[in-house]
Amino acid sequence: MAFVNNTMIVRRVLMSKLISLFKDEKLVTEIDRIPLTMSPKNAQARGRCCIHKERAVLKYKMLPILGYSIDEEEDELTPLSVYAQNTLNRTKLNKSILTVVDEACTACVKTNYVVTNLCKGCVARSCSMNCPKDAVSFMDNGQAHINHTKCINCGICKEACMYHSIVYIPVPCEEVCPVKAIQKDENGIEHIDENKCIYCGKCINACPFGSIYEVSQVFDILSAIKRKEQLVAIMAPSIMSQFNNTLTEITNAVEKIGFVEAIEVAYGAMETTRREGAELQEKLEAGQQFMTTSCCPSYIELVNKHLPEMKPFVSHTGSPMYYTIEMAKEKYPDAKIVFVGPCVGKRKEVMDHPDIDYILTFEEIDTLFSGLSIEMEQVETEKSCAPMSGRGFARAGGVISAVQQMYPNVGINPILVANLNKKNIGLLRAYTKGKAPGNFVEVMACEGGCISGPCGKIDYSQSQKLFKKAMGEL
Repeated sequence: MAFVNNTMIVRRVLMSKLISLFKDEKLVTEIDRIPLTMSPKNAQARGRCCIHKERAVLKYKMLPILGYSIDEEEDELTPLSVYAQNTLNRTKLNKSILTVVDEACTACVKTNYVVTNLCKGCVARSCSMNCPKDAVSFMDNGQAHINHTKCINCGICKEACMYHSIVYIPVPCEEVCPVKAIQKDENGIEHIDENKCIYCGKCINACPFGSIYEVSQVFDILSAIKRKEQLVAIMAPSIMSQFNNTLTEITNAVEKIGFVEAIEVAYGAMETTRREGAELQEKLEAGQQFMTTSCCPSYIELVNKHLPEMKPFVSHTGSPMYYTIEMAKEKYPDAKIVFVGPCVGKRKEVMDHPDIDYILTFEEIDTLFSGLSIEMEQVETEKSCAPMSGRGFARAGGVISAVQQMYPNVGINPILVANLNKKNIGLLRAYTKGKAPGNFVEVMACEGGCISGPCGKIDYSQSQKLFKKAMGEL
């Protein structure tokens, strides 16, 4: 779930500036000056030791926006203009999905326990007496102090302290990762293990220094449009939760970027509903206890990498994106397809699908509108729209609702698992051992479904209201 904060604003400002320079054909000539203009000589560094550090961070944050992973840098003296020129000449996509900006990832402490100033230096000294490594000592003022070279982070001192003066300080990105896919390396920089990562995107918004970035395809798409290639956008239903406009107005704005047409993925959602409902009915009649949905790519990554015992219970039906691609290809057989959505997981699904070419997040779409000076225009007449049940896939419970409407006689006893955290992953594991309290399990990586995806442009409370308004519920 995305919350508006300064790291998000910096990311969007950078992307919008680069897109604007691309529009004016000044990307290569002026990109090197952006760190200087954003952090001028007499400015005070925001959260950094000095403006020179701030400029270095800004430089490296532009690399993933240009479509590069940070570890692709070979020479620190290579200017941004060289990367920008290579981006404009590039015809082959980078296969990286996430990258850590190491210049920004330097401030978080190693996960540990810290004594606060609430410590009274009590007579009991339970923290010291119960520490298995003798890591707790006492300073001249009587307050306890933890020696972190000895501390093993067992937490016994925190439990023993009767004043609750010892607190646990987690590393934010590590804390939110449900599969322990991100850890510090020997240099104290976070590293993402893609053999474990399920691309839920929780770490991106958890990082207080904005050091975790998606490797963007924005400029690959803009370059393709500039080459007069035919591109079709397929928009996830949750796009209605991001703008206070009608779907037709949003569609028109997306097409102004240079797409020949923008198609609702909600149409594909109806095919997913038909197939998934039929599959559920067939499996229940065959005696299978339950079936889970297959729409969320992060859930599929979880099953493949961490929960293989769930594989027999996962629907074989394709996601709504899968069937919308077929529709787009039938109408535009020579076009390149661009998925527009709210999550990191779709980057992996797009990468694995042979018939789709690019992906844009809602955050990127919004910066494209800003950088290209595209404004949404009010329209009187709405275009034909997909069924509301297909659009409902955007929020938690939407798949269940659509299948129940299409198959009212199946006898569905639904279970909703929305938010792939450690607790819910344990719950899913228990289901495979015969403990499922229902027969149809909808699994979504994000708490509120796709409308609370990590790559949205607004937070969940706002997106939920906008989506309800778009669905005619407010």
